Amino acid sequence: MKAFAPFLLFVTLFLCSSCSKNKPDDSTEIAEEQNEEKFDTTKLDYDAEFAVSAADAGILEVQVGTLALTKATSSIVKQFAQTMIDDHTKANEELKALAQSKNSTLPTILSEKHQKKVTDLEEKTGSDFDKEYIDLMVKDHKDVVDMFKKADDKCKDAELKAWAAGKISALEHHLSMAENVKKQVK
Repeated sequence: MKAFAPFLLFVTLFLCSSCSKNKPDDSTEIAEEQNEEKFDTTKLDYDAEFAVSAADAGILEVQVGTLALTKATSSIVKQFAQTMIDDHTKANEELKALAQSKNSTLPTILSEKHQKKVTDLEEKTGSDFDKEYIDLMVKDHKDVVDMFKKADDKCKDAELKAWAAGKISALEHHLSMAENVKKQVK
């Protein structure tokens, strides 16, 4: 029985370490893993990654826009926020429908990275909030425009490629709007 104890200890430790592996609870990580399983062999893995990133960015736009409607002090910031909510809600719904037609999974809540941006923004008040929100919108839209241009070039799925290409001018317009609001708020 004494010789059996080390073996039993080894098996117990192995099972415990297997059970304690961290499973992602980040919505974007879960969506990416599910899509990887579905699309890894179809050469559409970039498309799935883009769709997940685009959805995450769209959710961010709507959430911080909604926050800006209640916390912003400047009426121009609030008007800009409403435009972001309206436009990105529509784009999010289009992407969701497209993803469903492709049996692709999208995140339903923000990634941890984007949730941190929301949390940081929630701590701001007054004109500090207005400045931080607009700074975030300028930076985020620069990143998103680049992401969509890259998708327009690299996506293999014709419908997703067309959707991405069709959003570039609106996203560039959002960037221009954010830059103009930034000049007025600073």
